[in-house]
Amino acid sequence: MRKLLYEEILAERHTVDTVKETLRHPVHVILHNIRSSYNVGSIFRTSDSALVSGMTLCGFTPHPPSKEISKTALGSLETVPWTYEKDILKAIQHEKDSGRKVFAVELTDKKKLYTDLVLADYPLTLVLGNEISGIDDAVIDACDDSLEIPMFGLKHSLNVSVAAGIVIFESVRIWNEIQK
Repeated sequence: MRKLLYEEILAERHTVDTVKETLRHPVHVILHNIRSSYNVGSIFRTSDSALVSGMTLCGFTPHPPSKEISKTALGSLETVPWTYEKDILKAIQHEKDSGRKVFAVELTDKKKLYTDLVLADYPLTLVLGNEISGIDDAVIDACDDSLEIPMFGLKHSLNVSVAAGIVIFESVRIWNEIQK
């Protein structure tokens, strides 16, 4: 085993033009009231890597143009389709009207693990909330279901960009497994 050379990695990488034409995974991401521009940029980068269908930024979530978002997004602002909608409930309704099942990524009294997605859950939208307070009750009520990442330590939370990475990539992995 050896580490790939940078040139080898580049040879396999999409260009901005080819990634825009590539079939995307049926996973959409909504960010609601995220405080940190750096978290938003990191989630853009993760969403590009996972080839999600798009992102919707809501509430007071920072949105492009932003130097801080661009710094952590590393060019993915050009490759991830995104919109801004101030009203999260309108954004959720739009996703439902588009035929997507909407999941709050949150600890709730209904414990559905993020690893338990099935074909009937796709296409889907993942809603991620504020770094401190999580997702508001009214937003949880508007979602179809919730997904939980189990917590085993003292702290019962993850950084929102870390949680996004876990759930986005697992939902893509499950989708690809179902398609085999």
